[in-house]
Amino acid sequence: MNSITIRPATKKDVPFLWEMLYESIHVAEGKEKPDRNIVFHPSIAKYLENWGREGDFALVAVNESGEPVGSITLRFFKQADKGYGYVNDETPELGMAILPAYRGQGIGTALMKALVEYGRAAGIQAISLSVDPSNPAMSLYKRTGFKEVGIEGTSITMLLLLQA
Repeated sequence: MNSITIRPATKKDVPFLWEMLYESIHVAEGKEKPDRNIVFHPSIAKYLENWGREGDFALVAVNESGEPVGSITLRFFKQADKGYGYVNDETPELGMAILPAYRGQGIGTALMKALVEYGRAAGIQAISLSVDPSNPAMSLYKRTGFKEVGIEGTSITMLLLLQA
């Protein structure tokens, strides 16, 4: 991993978080990515709309020039407006993406490690996520300790317990 720094996101990072939301949409090899406006569909936009509400947390990986290259987010949802990886109201959902040119360099692992440290320090009991089984990030999630707990449509819901 080239010199990458991980820092908490600020309000100035919100446009980049929207870009990363688009990058987080997994498309099977050989398939075409959807139009960028898909992030404004209510089922996807809910992951970032009104960012900065209570419990929202994000980290951004920046390169040696200070340009953001990846992010990881946590957001709590309620049963009435649950996300794809919803487990319960007390478990935030994780979202993560790395710019294509920076993938495979350990940035996702570094972001995940920093987020888990934050979650434990913040007293969060568990983190959930939703992932397509063909997404290469599955290996990162499994290495981190996420376990499969359900299936929603074509995606797997995974859970990582943080507190012993």
